[in-house]
Amino acid sequence: MVNLKSYQNLSLLQNLYRLRAIGFEYIDHFNVNEKRDYEKPKTLLELASTIASCHLCDLSKSRTQSMSGFGNIDASLFLIDYSVSQAQDSANEYYCARSGETLKNMIEKVVNVNINDVYLTHAIKCKPLRSNKPSPSEWNSCKGYLFSQLDFVKPKVIVTLGEEAYGHLTGDSDNFENVRGHVIDFNEYKLIPIYHPQFLLRNPELKKITLNDLKTIKSCL
Repeated sequence: MVNLKSYQNLSLLQNLYRLRAIGFEYIDHFNVNEKRDYEKPKTLLELASTIASCHLCDLSKSRTQSMSGFGNIDASLFLIDYSVSQAQDSANEYYCARSGETLKNMIEKVVNVNINDVYLTHAIKCKPLRSNKPSPSEWNSCKGYLFSQLDFVKPKVIVTLGEEAYGHLTGDSDNFENVRGHVIDFNEYKLIPIYHPQFLLRNPELKKITLNDLKTIKSCL
């Protein structure tokens, strides 16, 4: 069930912004959002600051920190994970634990690109609560940030890690196996969905298939 309070908070924010636009001013201690200037961020760094002070969903109440993204702001390769893992949140690192080490090896040893030369981000910027399954309202609050990041970086190739990242980015609910490893035209980018590293750790027999997918990625760069 979608949290009603999240929608109420969003409605409150929208109404407050409308009042400000027609001349009303908030009293100093009325701080709905830490950011006072609601202009569109002009750089990736400004966007990261906006993400860090975001209060558009309930995850802002429980997060340790937001994880806006890591890597080269001019990267040709843009990786999208769906949500922040417990290990990533605890360490405040993007390539951590077995899943992170697996991803690092996939990129550096097969695609032959240093992880510092790619850009890695999450569709949901804060670690989800309890079940680790973000709600639709949390995705709706975050998706503008993801598309803004793509606009700033302008990569050659987007790689989505797992079914959820692909489905939320594209809105495609088709069978993931029908698109996995294929080169898809997505806006002005080449999009290649692959298995998530965590899924590969649970299903090592799929590593050979993923090896071919990684070679496809390399050929597109």
